[in-house]
Parts: sequence; structure tokens; C-alpha cells
Amino acid sequence: MAKDTGVAEHGSFTAKDYTDPPPAPLFDATELGKWSFYRALIAEFIATLLFLYITVLTVIGYKKQTDNDDPCGGVGILGIAWAFGGMIFVLVYCTAGISGGHINPAVTFGLFLARKVSLVRAVMYMVAQCLGAICGVGLVKTFQSAYYVRYGGGANTLSVGYSTRVGLGAEIVGTFVLVYTVFSATDPKRSARDSHIPVLAPLPIGFAVFMVHLATIPITGTGINPARSLGAAVIYNKKEAWDDQWIFWVGPFIGAAIAAFYHQFILRAAAAKALGSFRSHTHN
Repeated sequence: MAKDTGVAEHGSFTAKDYTDPPPAPLFDATELGKWSFYRALIAEFIATLLFLYITVLTVIGYKKQTDNDDPCGGVGILGIAWAFGGMIFVLVYCTAGISGGHINPAVTFGLFLARKVSLVRAVMYMVAQCLGAICGVGLVKTFQSAYYVRYGGGANTLSVGYSTRVGLGAEIVGTFVLVYTVFSATDPKRSARDSHIPVLAPLPIGFAVFMVHLATIPITGTGINPARSLGAAVIYNKKEAWDDQWIFWVGPFIGAAIAAFYHQFILRAAAAKALGSFRSHTHN
């Protein structure tokens, strides 16, 4: 079996040397003394603020335009999905080199489980993302005070006719698609192996968000991002926004955990590598 470290041949192309990056420490207190850490937190806060501002504004604008019962009015579900996917593409592109461009506690949780980020960074990222989401929706309410409450505040709710089980399943599968795409698009082994094929990582991630929204907007309004759901619920602050809020946390975190396990232990065979390393050490 060929080792991961080395040079791989692809026809007339030669891939870059590849080495698995070391896992992030579980707790790295030294991060707290680095400006780069706080710069990353600011980037996550601002990115999530902008994400919620543009997307929730799009949702409310669509509902206002279709208030006259014209099914062809407004941007439609397709336009809303493009707003979410397009903003993720733009913001991940802008912040990937600073914070990694998570913009989503579920993404951060998945990367933490895969030992891509430390516990300190993961927790602080989630706090920054949630605060950014709340501020972003707060700006929408400030600028659209006449329509914000009237059109639901962009809050995620379980649609009439769907059971809690269906809503939870939609959030689990939708987040799995997103986090799996994040792992695949940012996999250093893939970058080395396919170095002759330039891939812009934010593009497939944005498309994943777009496709999941097309499928799940009719069910839950599409969460797949606990910060997005929390921010809208906090500012809207109506009973219906809180009734099923747990779905938009439990579902994404389960989906992210499954994606992390699938990518790391099945596709990347981390468990098999660890077992092989253990056996080689015991035989020496």
C-alpha cells in the first residue's frame, strides 16, 4: 500500500509532496496571547454579521413582494437559496486566509472533532459567530422596522404539515452535506494529489449551501447553521421562533459529527492508520 507521504503520479502530472498536518491540541492556551487569534475572531464575527444581514433581508424582502398573493413575485425560493449560497461563497473566500471562514458553529464543531482546531478556538469561534448573527439580524430589524415583525423576522420554524422527526432529519442531512463538502474542499491531501486542477474551495461550499436550501426551505426554512437560527430567534423573540429552536442546534451538530467521522475515519481511514502505526511500534 502506498504511503500518504510521497509523490503521486497522475498521467503526465506530478502532485506535490504531501504530509498530514499534525492534529490541533485539545487545549492551546498560547492562542489567547496571539493577535492572529483575535483577528480571526473579529473576522468570524463580521462575516456572520454580514451573512445574516444580507440573507435575512432577502427573506423579508421576498415575503413583502409576495404579500399580494402573486406566486411569481419576488426572488422566490431559488433567489433565497442563491442569497445564502452566494454569501457563503463570498465570505469564505474573504475570510478563509484569516480565520478559516467557518461562519457556522456546526462547521467549527465538525472541524474540532477532526482535530483541525483547538477547543479554545472552537468555543470562541462559536461565541463570535452567534454574536455576529444577533447583530446582523439586529441591523435588519433597524433598517426594516416596518416589515421585520410582520414577515416573521427571518426566523427558522418547522413548517406546518411536517413532524419534528422530519425537520430534525432535514437538518442532520443538510448539515452533513455542508460539512462533508467543507472537509473535501479543504482536504490537504486532495490539494496535493490534484494540484494540476485548480479548485477554488469556497465555490463548492457555497454550492452545497445553495443546494441544501433548495431542498429544505419548505421544511424548516433551512437552518444548518445554529448561529443563523439563534440570531433570528433572539431578535424576533416570538414563541414560534423558540418552539423548535433545539432542532436547529441538535440537527446541525449531529450532521457535523457524522460528516467528520465519515471523512476522517472512513474516507481518510484515520482509524486504520492509527492501528497500523500502533502495530508497527509494538513489533519494533
